[in-house]
Amino acid sequence: MSAARPAARSIFSRRLAAAVSGPAPSPLLAAAPSTTRTSSLSSSSTPAAAATAPPTCHQFHSSAQLNARRPRFKNVRAAEMGLVNDKKIVQFTRQKFPRYSFEEMAELEKRYSPEQMESLKAGEFAINPRDLTVQGRLRTDPYRMPYIDDFSDIQPIIDRRPRRQPPPDPMARFMNMDEFTNDLVEWAGKFVTGPVTGNLKKLVDFVPKEYKKVAEGEWPGDVRDRARASFNAYIQAAAARGAKGDGDMAARDSSAGSPTDSDILEYILERSAWNDKGLNANSSLAPALPNKVPGVAGLYKNAIDPDDKGMDDTGIYQDLKRRTGMSVQEIMDITVKVLVRRFVTNQTRLGKVQSTAILVIAGNRNGWLGMGSAKSTEPAVASEKAKLLAIRNMRPIRRYENRTIYGALEEKVSGSVVQLFPRPPGFGLRVPHRIFEMCRAAGIQDLSAKITRSRNPLNTVKAAYEALLNQIDPDELARGRGKKLIDVRKVYYGGAVY
Repeated sequence: MSAARPAARSIFSRRLAAAVSGPAPSPLLAAAPSTTRTSSLSSSSTPAAAATAPPTCHQFHSSAQLNARRPRFKNVRAAEMGLVNDKKIVQFTRQKFPRYSFEEMAELEKRYSPEQMESLKAGEFAINPRDLTVQGRLRTDPYRMPYIDDFSDIQPIIDRRPRRQPPPDPMARFMNMDEFTNDLVEWAGKFVTGPVTGNLKKLVDFVPKEYKKVAEGEWPGDVRDRARASFNAYIQAAAARGAKGDGDMAARDSSAGSPTDSDILEYILERSAWNDKGLNANSSLAPALPNKVPGVAGLYKNAIDPDDKGMDDTGIYQDLKRRTGMSVQEIMDITVKVLVRRFVTNQTRLGKVQSTAILVIAGNRNGWLGMGSAKSTEPAVASEKAKLLAIRNMRPIRRYENRTIYGALEEKVSGSVVQLFPRPPGFGLRVPHRIFEMCRAAGIQDLSAKITRSRNPLNTVKAAYEALLNQIDPDELARGRGKKLIDVRKVYYGGAVY
């Protein structure tokens, strides 16, 4: 074993320490060739010298000792806080950790039960505020944790929203037509003023006396029909008198007794549609907003642009217009084609969730081509999203003579390798059908292609799109070599290259 290792040095130092303190020399010391070590041991051979100079032993690990480590954060000492005597400690404790006063205990007894109060008192008695002062440390930096919480304040991120209303009646149901009519008449009756008129009549006022205390569902059919006919005639007559300005409706002051727009809106939004007698409960059923809310007409902008001339009534192209700067007519003139459609199934704990993944290409037939892919559980939604993404992602494609590409191209995506070759005028598009749609959308007329490896539809389209985008510009190569690029066909044929 080599003596240069920490473990060996520790063992040797322990053996040397034992040899110094013991009466007999160690065989290892006798074999030591160093004269300096021998002289030092002989000079400290007395017991007093051995006691005054204890040997140092290295540990097996290479980490620094605890007394040699520096703290990561600066400690706040008690002297710096002024906590050096009992008087300061008591003063700091009363200031930072006060006990509950009698007024606070009386207020707590109003809110908590006796069992909860006993738990609070037991917790106060178990924790000594002096220990918090002496042993605890209150951080003042901006990253401190809120160890001391004020439970009188509600934090929306942590605490639940308090339910101030009772739970809904489990036996409640929606009102039928008759119950809704009675509720509407009761609501409208509170706006009728005047000592003579009183409130409007109800349906029960038009039935014989023997049926007034009987539920409406138990009335005979002929009695119910006559009561409804009389009630409808009464309502129409009251409305006619109100329109003429006389009678019961005329006695109502239009400024004080008639319902305002806010009253009507309150009735629509806050009036319960259940037969629970208007009980406000914690229900998950949200009320629906009316078509036209009175008082807010003209305050909000419509999502439909009038300049579109009715071509975008749903407003799905408004965000695309802001991003691309194109009009709706220009967006609708773009050629869009679905190239790949896949059905994806995701296995969850609720079962298999099937989605549709769609890949779409878009082009203006004049050197611009884009690709977009989207996935959704509804095929129509996925197709619409992919179409908008393809139009937004359109990029310019280099075209030689506006009909073919600059030189041979090759691109590899996963296991698919696509090779594209330029062809002379009149050659046509002799490529697979997906690449054919891409070339027609980009405005390429003469091209041939070869797929040497995997023919995966998704990877094939991506590889062809990357190849068309990453074409090398011959003008840039010529300028980099210090030469001038000349189109021989245009020079010798006078521009008649088609």
